[in-house]
Amino acid sequence: MEAEYVTTPFGRRPMTLAMLMAQRRAPHDKPATSVDKWKIYRALCEAKPLFCVTDRALAVLNALLSFYPKTELSDDANLVVFPSNAQLSLRAHGMAEQTIRRHLAALVEAGLIVRRDSPNGKRYARRTRAGDVHEAYGFSLAPLVSRAEEIERLAAQVVAERLHIQGLRERISLLRRDTAKLIETAIVEAVAGDWERIHSGFRYLIDGLPRAPNAAELEQLLEKLTRLHAEIVNHLENHAKTQKLSANHHQNERHIQNSDSESKIESEATPAKPEMTLSAVLTAPRVELPNSIAIASSNQGGQFSSVSVAAQESVGEGYPPLKSFPLDLIMRACPDIAAYAPTGQITNWRDFISAAVFVKSMLEISPAAHQEACAIMGPENTATVIACILQRTAHIKSAGAYLRDLTRRTQKGEFAIGPMLMSLLRSNTAVGGRKMA
Repeated sequence: MEAEYVTTPFGRRPMTLAMLMAQRRAPHDKPATSVDKWKIYRALCEAKPLFCVTDRALAVLNALLSFYPKTELSDDANLVVFPSNAQLSLRAHGMAEQTIRRHLAALVEAGLIVRRDSPNGKRYARRTRAGDVHEAYGFSLAPLVSRAEEIERLAAQVVAERLHIQGLRERISLLRRDTAKLIETAIVEAVAGDWERIHSGFRYLIDGLPRAPNAAELEQLLEKLTRLHAEIVNHLENHAKTQKLSANHHQNERHIQNSDSESKIESEATPAKPEMTLSAVLTAPRVELPNSIAIASSNQGGQFSSVSVAAQESVGEGYPPLKSFPLDLIMRACPDIAAYAPTGQITNWRDFISAAVFVKSMLEISPAAHQEACAIMGPENTATVIACILQRTAHIKSAGAYLRDLTRRTQKGEFAIGPMLMSLLRSNTAVGGRKMA
C-alpha cells in the first residue's frame, strides 16, 4: 500500500489546497478495495461533464492506465505509473508532449490522479532484488480507487439525465408533428378559428427553444405544447360534432322555431362561454393580419371566424369562392418565390403579389390568362397558384396552359388550393428532414 505521505510538486509548480486534498486517501480503518480500471474509466467518460475534463484529457488517462500491468486497481498495491512523455505520446495516438503536459495538469486539478514527484523531477522506479517495485515516482492512480463510488454515482446521474432529456425530446417531436398537422387540417377543412395567429404562436414556442436546452426548458415547452395540442383537438372535435348535429335535420330543425323573446331570455340567463381558449397558451405577441387577408371576428358561442376579403371583393360574381390561406403557410409550402421579391424577401401580400407578377412573365404566362385567373380566383389566390407552379416547375410543361386549366376548374367548383399547398408542404418537410439526416 502507498504511504500516506503528502508530496509537493517539483520545481516552480506551486502547491495548492486542491492538490493537498486530492492526495488524501480513504480512512485506514476501511478494508482494502479494488476496482476494474477499464470499468471505472468508462464510468468516468460518462461523468466527464461533472468533473470538468475533456475527451483529450481522458485519452491521456487511458494511456496512463495502459501502463499499469494489472486490470484491477487495489488499495494494497503500488498504483504509481511512471512513463515518460514520449511513451505517453505514443500511446495517446501521437499527441504533442506540450498538450500531454496540459492535460496531465487538468487531471491532477480534477483530483483523478496525483503527482508523485522524485527529488529531481524525473519519473522512475526503484526495484528490489526480486524485481518488485519498491519505490516509484510518477503519477498515482489511487484517487480512481478512493473515488470509485463517487464516479459511478455521478455517471449514473449523467446517464439518467441524458435518458430523461432524450424522452422529453421524443415527446416534443411527436407533439410538434401532431400539432402542425392538426392546424393544417383545420385550415384545409375551413374550421372556424384564427388559425394564422395560432400557427404563429406555435412557431414562437418552437423557435424560442435554445440550441442546447436543459431539462427544465424542455419540460416547460412540453407542458405548453401539451395544452395547445389538447385545446386544438377539443376544438376540432366540437366542430365535427356541430357539423354532425346540424346535418341531422330531424333533431335540430324544430329547435330553430323559438320566438325572439324566448331566445333573448335564454341568452340573458345563460351567457355563452367561449369554446376555445387557445390564445391563453400562446406566449407570442398578437400577430396583426393585413386587411387584404382576413378579418377576425367573433360570433355567438365565442368561436372565431375568418372572412376572406380578397375572396369576396376580387372574385367575380357567379363564381364559387376560392378559400384563401395564410401567407406564412404559403411561404413554407412555396419558398422559391421569395427569391423574386423586389427586396429579396416577402413580408406582406404586396411583396408576394409583386413577386408573382414577375414570375408570371418568367414562366411565359400570357397577360390574358393571368387576368382571367385574377378575375375568377382573385389576385391573392392567383399569386398563390403561380407560386405553387414555380415550386413544381420541373414537373409542368406549360405553366400558362396549366393556369388556364385550373381557372376553368375553379369556375366549375372543382379546384381547391388547400390540397396543393399541403402536398408541397409535406414534400418540403420530407426533403428538409433528409438534408438534416
